Amino acid sequence: MPTPIHTFATALLLGATLDAQGIRTYPEGVDPAIEASVQRGVDYLLRTQQRDGSWSAATGRGVYPVAMTALAGMAMLSSGTTPTRGRNWRSVRRATEYLIGVANQDGLIAVRGVEAASMYGHGFATLFLSQVYGMEEDARRQRTLHRTLSRACGLICRAQSIDGGWYYTPDSRRDEGSVAITQIQALRACRNAGITVPKRTIDRAVAYVHALANRDGSISYSMHTRSGTPGVTAAASAVLYNSGSYDDPVETRARDYAFRHLPVNGSGNHHHYYGQYYLAQSLYLHRDTRWNDYYRKMSTWLVRRQQRDGSWMGDSVGEIYGTAIALTVLQLPYAMVPIYQR
Repeated sequence: MPTPIHTFATALLLGATLDAQGIRTYPEGVDPAIEASVQRGVDYLLRTQQRDGSWSAATGRGVYPVAMTALAGMAMLSSGTTPTRGRNWRSVRRATEYLIGVANQDGLIAVRGVEAASMYGHGFATLFLSQVYGMEEDARRQRTLHRTLSRACGLICRAQSIDGGWYYTPDSRRDEGSVAITQIQALRACRNAGITVPKRTIDRAVAYVHALANRDGSISYSMHTRSGTPGVTAAASAVLYNSGSYDDPVETRARDYAFRHLPVNGSGNHHHYYGQYYLAQSLYLHRDTRWNDYYRKMSTWLVRRQQRDGSWMGDSVGEIYGTAIALTVLQLPYAMVPIYQR
């Protein structure tokens, strides 16, 4: 039986971009230049997907196949493709099968020995698979996804620190803000998709983010590093919304801080794509009055920064990372992915 998320996503896929006369229309803020840029970016991802369904970073800092596959997969879903429908459904299917295939019995979705900071990839993979689960039509694959996601959520819950956060590996019993944020969004997405997630785990995680808040609105990297960072602050703002904190003063101050300290032109920070990935989500989901102007400027900057092959280089992590994030930001107005919908 299709889930409500699946039915809604299918309706969007089949009718979101054509009017009653069959004439191509665009979401507010999107124009033909943006859509052409998106298509070039999607084509780049299609060309660079490995035979096993994965994507990997191509820098000296690591390859991160699970994280890159999940982020690229989210970008593909944002283009209106599901694991069974859409022009690029085979790509989403292959990415899904890859991530299921590297899931361990303890629930960790990771290629052991390859990803040192495995909880990042685990969080992004859990997020991606939760969205696929809501769109899947095959009953057998739904059961497989449910089992994989239940184990993945179980691992996240077991790995939560005493303070309510998470760290780079599931057995560290420590915590820091950016990893915690990834897990919170994954848990909330799973809960929305019908996977059992203890409310107490999410409540403790939200309390942890609140404990990282500073007077100026910024969110600290960790309990022991009290200086706020714009990227983590933007991420905290987005996931507090995802967690159900719709009128949270901590979130409001965080969003304002991130907006002030994350210029669209990328100056002044070393995690531009990471920060904009979450700031865009926060502004869009909150229907912030600054969204339209932000999207106009951000999309203009991204279209100009796109490389000849259709990719974006993101934060020195690589083209897969940058392209996945750029596409996700550019495609937010299409509202194709449940976790990114208002």
